[in-house]
Amino acid sequence: MGIIIRNNSVMSYLKFDKTLLTNLEKSLSKEFLRTNRNGAYMSSSIVDCNTRKYHGYLVAPVPEVDGYNHVLLSSLDETVIQHGVEFNLSIHKYGENTFSPGGHKYIREFHNDTVPTTIYRAGGVILKKERLLMQDDDRVLIRYTLLEAQSHTTIRFKPFLAFRGIHFLTHENSQIRKDFSNVENGVSFCLYDKYPSLVMQTSKKSKFVYQPYWNKSIEYSKEQERGLYYKEDLFVPGYFEVTMQNGESIVFSAGTSEISPRTIKSVFNREVAKTGENDSFESCLINAVEQFFVEKNSDHYIVAGYPWFKFRARDALLSLTGATLSIGNIEGFERLFSTMSKFAIDYMSDKDYSTDYIEISLPDCPLWFIWNIQQYALYTSMEQAAEKYGELLLDIIDFIKKHRHPNLFVHDNGLLYTNGKVIPATWMNATENQLPITPRTGYIVEFNALWYNVLCFGSRIASVLDKKSVADLLMYQASHTGDSFVELFWNGTYLYDYIDGNYKDHEVRPNMIYAVSLPYSPLDKKQQKAVLDIVTRELLTIKGLRSLSPKSGMYRPNYVGGMYERNHNYHNGPVWPFMTGSYAEAYIKVYKNSAVPFLKRFLAGFQSEMTELTIGTLSELYDGNPPFKGHGAMTYAPTVAEILRTARLIDNEEKQNKISHEI
Repeated sequence: MGIIIRNNSVMSYLKFDKTLLTNLEKSLSKEFLRTNRNGAYMSSSIVDCNTRKYHGYLVAPVPEVDGYNHVLLSSLDETVIQHGVEFNLSIHKYGENTFSPGGHKYIREFHNDTVPTTIYRAGGVILKKERLLMQDDDRVLIRYTLLEAQSHTTIRFKPFLAFRGIHFLTHENSQIRKDFSNVENGVSFCLYDKYPSLVMQTSKKSKFVYQPYWNKSIEYSKEQERGLYYKEDLFVPGYFEVTMQNGESIVFSAGTSEISPRTIKSVFNREVAKTGENDSFESCLINAVEQFFVEKNSDHYIVAGYPWFKFRARDALLSLTGATLSIGNIEGFERLFSTMSKFAIDYMSDKDYSTDYIEISLPDCPLWFIWNIQQYALYTSMEQAAEKYGELLLDIIDFIKKHRHPNLFVHDNGLLYTNGKVIPATWMNATENQLPITPRTGYIVEFNALWYNVLCFGSRIASVLDKKSVADLLMYQASHTGDSFVELFWNGTYLYDYIDGNYKDHEVRPNMIYAVSLPYSPLDKKQQKAVLDIVTRELLTIKGLRSLSPKSGMYRPNYVGGMYERNHNYHNGPVWPFMTGSYAEAYIKVYKNSAVPFLKRFLAGFQSEMTELTIGTLSELYDGNPPFKGHGAMTYAPTVAEILRTARLIDNEEKQNKISHEI
């Protein structure tokens, strides 16, 4: 992707020095995150002070308990001991602005060029710490290298154990099992029934000292900000001690199974070799998007985001094209789409179906499903798309037309009607007392823009499949739908957000952009430009499109406060970058040659985010007003994927402009 501004100095793109790291006001807001193909993850702040209950060195699925991730190893405190003097490198928050033991003062550097790496200087010792999560095993590996020491040095490792779901907190209790088993170069603990054992080992023979106690009242500032309970007690079973020489490396392993200590170092090196370098904006986005991929029982999924999201069908469909096709990963698209297709077919068959994709029954999922087939056709060919997915596409259209979806109805005017009064029907799905806060219902603008596009594209696919009568019928229906769309939604300046009976929603929201961006639009060129211009004027920020115009009396731009306030603000002002790809498509369609310089400047606004919040990736949403601070999930698949797709769109348009100029 040629639009990306590369950093000329490899191995320094995501680097932080002592000045920032020792300033907790700045460093605690920056986090690292690594995931694996099982859906597990490792995360903390860049100074290893957990600020969320979701943070942990090993956070993994425990299907025997429930369908969520569980924090097994919360943190690992290290102490450097030389000549009897102890330097504790760890840090936790206790009480109001009390941080102890204050190990951040020893940090000299943190970078995330390949794996999260910290350099400490304590007394005469310089120690490097590299963290890694194995891709196909729920195991964290932490390599310590003694870069400089004048004499033998002892390293002490003290594990903090949680054994609880990510949405909960643990406290001192009598149900805990404190006994352990010895394994080669380590020990194994299982604190509660149904949990796997946590096996902790070192590559070099170490001594484990059993000295159990509860470390009480650790605080998580991010949860406090959200108005949630934020104090936790963690179980510390004892500590490991191992002696190191100058230049020596050892690896600490914590996993749900035992590993041979003789292989730990080679396993670490092998896993590092699989890891891409974060040496540019582009490489960060590509590495970030790959962290959403999960393989389970030979099926392939996209996690909606970390740390708390699961497999959500709409989010996966919004992410799929950007996460695969936009970076040339056709095979990846086909694998992921195959899993989605299997579950979609089961859902449409009216038989009992089982899927790890929640919300597959949402009314717009069939529409986004076909949009992805259309994108596949654009990146490959109409013939290839028709051959692989043509029959499925026509089955989905038939499923909608015959009213087999419980909340998607084709009315006589050709438009889709959806009931969103009781259960949220669209992506604006925040609720209060189980009812939608933004109850978009009736004729919804993006649903019907997608429906018109689906009918037109379906006609093309039917033609490729030599189904002329089907093609003609779909094109006739598309014409009828298009006329009705303009008649109902066009208010002379822009598009209503939704229409229900006599009510027409005048709020300026970003959903209307799809009526311009999609390959087939019911709007004429003048109308397309008018919609794009009002979206640009009232909704565009350096982080994407606001969810509501600042001119609205309901505008609440900042995603802050307790959960009540956040839920009410969620879709009424904050910026949602996942719509950036569609905005770029619309801008290119309307402004053609002049679009590239404008969109390049716009996309550059995301580069600074690589060193903010969760480093190397992008957040779920951003405040609607400056400084556009990020919030929500630490990383969100639709955001990352659509920024990648935006980059590809700009690249392609720039190439086309160059070819046209040369001709």
